[in-house]
Amino acid sequence: MSELNRRQLLKMGALVAAMAPAMSGTANAGDAPAATMTPPDSPAAKGATHKLAHYIVNARYEDLPLNVRKEGVRTLFNWVGVAVGGSGHETIQCAIKALNPFSGPRQASLLGRREHFDIMNAAFINGVSSHIFDYDDTHLKTIIHPAGPVVSALIALSQHQAITGKDFLNALVLGVETECRIGNMVWPNHYDVGWHITGTAGVFGAAAAVGKVLGLSEQQMVWALGLAASQPVGLRESFGSMNKSFNPGRAASNGLFSALLAQQNFTSSDGMIEAKRGWANTISTKQDYSQITEGLGTHYESALNTYKPFACGIVIHPAIDAAIQLRNQYHLKPDQIASIQLKVNPLVIELTGKKTPQIGLEGKFSIYHSVAVAIVDGAAGEKQYSNSKVQNAQIIAVRDKVTAIIDDNMKPEQVDMTIVTTDGRTLHIFIEHAIGSVEKPMTDAQLEVKFIDLVEDILPSAQVQKLIKLCWNIEQLSSAALIPQTASL
Repeated sequence: MSELNRRQLLKMGALVAAMAPAMSGTANAGDAPAATMTPPDSPAAKGATHKLAHYIVNARYEDLPLNVRKEGVRTLFNWVGVAVGGSGHETIQCAIKALNPFSGPRQASLLGRREHFDIMNAAFINGVSSHIFDYDDTHLKTIIHPAGPVVSALIALSQHQAITGKDFLNALVLGVETECRIGNMVWPNHYDVGWHITGTAGVFGAAAAVGKVLGLSEQQMVWALGLAASQPVGLRESFGSMNKSFNPGRAASNGLFSALLAQQNFTSSDGMIEAKRGWANTISTKQDYSQITEGLGTHYESALNTYKPFACGIVIHPAIDAAIQLRNQYHLKPDQIASIQLKVNPLVIELTGKKTPQIGLEGKFSIYHSVAVAIVDGAAGEKQYSNSKVQNAQIIAVRDKVTAIIDDNMKPEQVDMTIVTTDGRTLHIFIEHAIGSVEKPMTDAQLEVKFIDLVEDILPSAQVQKLIKLCWNIEQLSSAALIPQTASL
């Protein structure tokens, strides 16, 4: 793809994602059903931790369906792009400055950088880097960002212990499967009270993935999951600050920590997920243990992963899609806008209702800023969430014309937008499912456009092309360590 065409693709907003229910019949993000408590001694709950551990330990790469392998590769590819892309952010500078004096052996690369850290701190920093742009993958049923905890831990370990590409991919899929199934078990009640589910469920994914490549026994895997259960991390109050990206980073290092301890027979309770005073009953008013165990090895939540083409909170994406479509269709200029009215699900305002963001990180959680940059720039990539963009007078002028109305009939993945122009026209669009959702997935070519835009100013062009090839061909690699080595300066 030529440079011009690639830039046009970004400019025209072809990379658009949206919230969407990944499967029919599942709860939507804002449904808030009545609390569902499964007694710890019920058949669905009994032995849930052991059943999950048994599956993880015995699952083989050869058993993965082709579509699941493919989505695992896409998950890796997207994660590498956002991790390298976020490597120069001030958040990473702060983390390096704080941790460098105390780091152990220089075992693992920081993607997009020259520094090396011990694997525990490398997993943490790479996890932070992959999430700081809010541009990563999303399991739409739970709003978990699966790759951050899982791949960050695996990438660090791959530079300390030899892991083939196939084993790496198998562990990645199993880690994502673990965290998403556990997330399904407590969604949405667990999230509604304030937990950042990427951190709280992600730690299980990291522990499962690392435990798989370490070759843990079933009992050791039970302990690894139990130790992970003891380390829930992340509160939604952190959204809009550096602390938000801390959560998947810490989940990665905590999961790695758990698996390494379990490998040395550091014990835990055998029912830490489902026990009366275990993880699920302690931090959620809903527990549906069937979500963990039913369909293991036949139904894959990891196949439902999606990828953000817009660098902001996922629930804003339908509104960005709508704004860009109307902008392009009617050739709208900012000074032609009299008002923009949105009808949205309550969750959208709860998560992204910041009307006057002051910094770029806050802009990522402002539907008002996001619609404004979509109108002004026709895009909502990382450049649209800089501090200067948030403070831009033209964008603020459009932002002030945006009104968001809560409509309980709207699903989180939907938006109803009406723009009134200064010459009296009324323009309307309704978004059911935007490009990037499960229903309208991003193509590999679109993922490459996003990847290159993120990394081309950080890595030399020849290195970028080599990295792209390595990621797409992970299953053929004799050593997964080739990816972090190539992704670093």
